[in-house]
Amino acid sequence: MDFDDTPDEYAFRVEVRAWLEANVPDELRIPEGAGRAVDRFTDEYVAACRSWQRTLYAGGWAGIGWPVAYGGRGATPMQSAIFAQEQGRFGVPVGPFMVSLGMVGPTLIVHGTPEQQRRHLQATLSGQRTWCQLFSEPDAGSDLASLRTRAELDGDEWVIDGQKVWTSYGQYADWGILLARTDPTTMRHQGISFFLVDMRSPGIEVRPLRQITGSAHFNEIFFTGLRIPTANLVGEVNSGWNVARTTLGNERAMIGGGPSHQSVPGALADLARRTGRAGDPVMRQELMRVETNARLLTYLSYRLQTALSRGEQPGPEGSVMKLLLSRQAQLVGDVALELQGAAGGLYGDDAPDDGGWQEMLCDQYGIRIGGGTDEVQRNIVAERILGLPRDPRPPSTVTAA
Repeated sequence: MDFDDTPDEYAFRVEVRAWLEANVPDELRIPEGAGRAVDRFTDEYVAACRSWQRTLYAGGWAGIGWPVAYGGRGATPMQSAIFAQEQGRFGVPVGPFMVSLGMVGPTLIVHGTPEQQRRHLQATLSGQRTWCQLFSEPDAGSDLASLRTRAELDGDEWVIDGQKVWTSYGQYADWGILLARTDPTTMRHQGISFFLVDMRSPGIEVRPLRQITGSAHFNEIFFTGLRIPTANLVGEVNSGWNVARTTLGNERAMIGGGPSHQSVPGALADLARRTGRAGDPVMRQELMRVETNARLLTYLSYRLQTALSRGEQPGPEGSVMKLLLSRQAQLVGDVALELQGAAGGLYGDDAPDDGGWQEMLCDQYGIRIGGGTDEVQRNIVAERILGLPRDPRPPSTVTAA
């Protein structure tokens, strides 16, 4: 594969860069990976995300990889990647729209009814609607198929009872995608259905979870007698796992293929120069490990883009990318604090770069767990890529609580 831009791709990159230069406000320009601490879970940040999404939509750059029929630009996978790379150079706020555009939109395009697509896709692209993912539970994270939140049909409504946890941006989301058990007597994966939930409905309680970084990234969410119309079912009853596989595949590709890793090696090298460690042979070796991982992530994203260009859905290669990103996050945090020496024990405004590197060190665990733990990704790689035998499975049925 030729990793350089073709003439057409280069022309597109120039067009994107010029538009971003002209339209990204100075106050939103926070390059990813620069080691600066940014609280991405505040009202102000979410408002900035909505504002930037509206700007993208007005300029014709929202969901550029989505088909034109669904409000997108119909761009090629490579053009989508180029836009993500260039946008990543500015560090504009996109947090709550990552789930909306990277997971929910592609799932509804594949599995949604025409009415669901009409109602939600344009509103999401235009910044009016943000989404959260209501999958994991206290006893069903890595083993998601053991979930116990239940949905019971009552006339033309589903009644939902149960609990979800580790829900990113749940306190700000307008809507959510929910997995619930609709038949506890069938095979574990076959008794699950996929729903769309208005997060402002009665019967929903959202409790933010304060993390070690000081931010409330995740939430626990309780459903008590929540009623949603049957029209909010995506796919067939008890076939939600097939829908969820599309969501999960896009999630892993989104996490692993994001642009944030690209500027990290340069920012770490700058930190090494500022701390007088640039000539240390051991630290130079560690910096090269960070650079190597960043390059590998870039090349793996090219492989994913090639698959997408052939019309294929994200597969196990997303797990490879996600696993490598987790390893990179751990390495970057360790190297950054080693470079800082005693100052690495500081935090917040007292620390170098306003504590951004310390935040990255603490935040690595969310990356290593979210979207499927490192152990789950290794199992997927082992079974679906290497063809190794599957691990023993739990019992085939689950009784809902």
